[in-house]
Amino acid sequence: MKSSHPSLRRGSVLIIAMLVAALIALVLGSYLSLSLSTAHFANRTFYSNASFNLAEAGAEEAVWSFNRLTNGASDGWTAWSNNGNDAWQKFDGFAFGANATGSVKVYVVNYHPPSVSVVPKVIALASVAPGTDAPITKMLELTLSRRSHFASGLIAQNSLTFKGQNATVDSWNSAGTPPVPYSAAVRDDHGSVDSGTVQNIARLTNRADIWGYVATSGAQPDVGSSGSIRGTTTPVGVQIDPNRVSTDFNANLDPVTAPTGGTTIGPITSTATLGTLGAATSWRCDSISLGGSQTLTILGQVTLVLTAGSGFAALDITGNATIHIPAGSSLVLYAEGDIIAGSGINNDNIQPITCQLWGTNTSTAGQTIDLSGNGTIKAVVYAPDATVKLSGEMMGSIVTRDILITGNAKFHYDESLASNGDAGFGVATWREITTGAERGAYLPLFNGW
Repeated sequence: MKSSHPSLRRGSVLIIAMLVAALIALVLGSYLSLSLSTAHFANRTFYSNASFNLAEAGAEEAVWSFNRLTNGASDGWTAWSNNGNDAWQKFDGFAFGANATGSVKVYVVNYHPPSVSVVPKVIALASVAPGTDAPITKMLELTLSRRSHFASGLIAQNSLTFKGQNATVDSWNSAGTPPVPYSAAVRDDHGSVDSGTVQNIARLTNRADIWGYVATSGAQPDVGSSGSIRGTTTPVGVQIDPNRVSTDFNANLDPVTAPTGGTTIGPITSTATLGTLGAATSWRCDSISLGGSQTLTILGQVTLVLTAGSGFAALDITGNATIHIPAGSSLVLYAEGDIIAGSGINNDNIQPITCQLWGTNTSTAGQTIDLSGNGTIKAVVYAPDATVKLSGEMMGSIVTRDILITGNAKFHYDESLASNGDAGFGVATWREITTGAERGAYLPLFNGW
């Protein structure tokens, strides 16, 4: 048998080696191409996320500007251009490394909403240019809604305790022209109770009937052996509706600072009148102490700061004495010291927002706000470091550290308080604009600036 020539064998090995080398080169080339593509994709993803975050940051700048005005500052929109209804601003100079730069344009529709029914809108267009690559853009649309300190009926950061015979909680909505008074005909099931704990002392003799919702910080609420948590959708015979109970309550109540300024007067210890019809006035005094049949009449829109310190009585109403707020007038009262009002606040207005009690105490000892009495109080209370005592009947909202409800108390939450906007604006809806048609509708807003 003849063997092949050595040169032929060497030629075959060389061809095989070249084929293997070509295959290796092809594999390496594909791997390098894949690696480059992956790196490029990762790079684009990184800058896409950066663009998205930039759009969010721009939108947050707009929300900040809205809430600067709510907090009493006048510089919220000074850096923005506007046409009287809409405002816009560009934020640029952002560097992301590797020669990548970014900017965001923010356009606000209705930056000075004329009424609570007008909904502001924020559109943010962010662009990040990663070196020589095409820019990456993200567009967000936000609608804002007014927030309120009084978004629920009874809010107690630590505890809410029922200590009486038969307490009831429900709601109604006073919004309307004219405003709607509370009655059984308009009674609703949004009398929400939010607290770290909801407890009942002597639960065999006490009961609380809540026509609404209850939220606690973990423990199940105790409304007494015959109490209830129900609503219009609760099946007949169900005492505690599990669909109306949650255990995820958490609240951090912002402290309150009394406004500065106002006309300083001496302590009010006798019958007097404060304010002027049809005018807004501000006053400061150490304290108010009324007894017998003495009356303090509030005229116009009155802001009153009581300067008595922690541990002292800022407001003390006893006997048949009263603070009288006629229809059409209003009172906003700030106090660090204790408030003992009983049933001595006579508010002729239908809506509780016309009488506001703000507790500014931040001491460890806290503040006492006593609304115990047999009359009807229409008011809202916000006092983060206070214990509020309630008996009789009240319409409005209470937000505080601890609440003690005694006797046959009746509490009616005014649902219109949830949208009064005293706590500024928050995000109601949020979405990314991705389609060409939707983007095209907004892009003209961003031209030329």
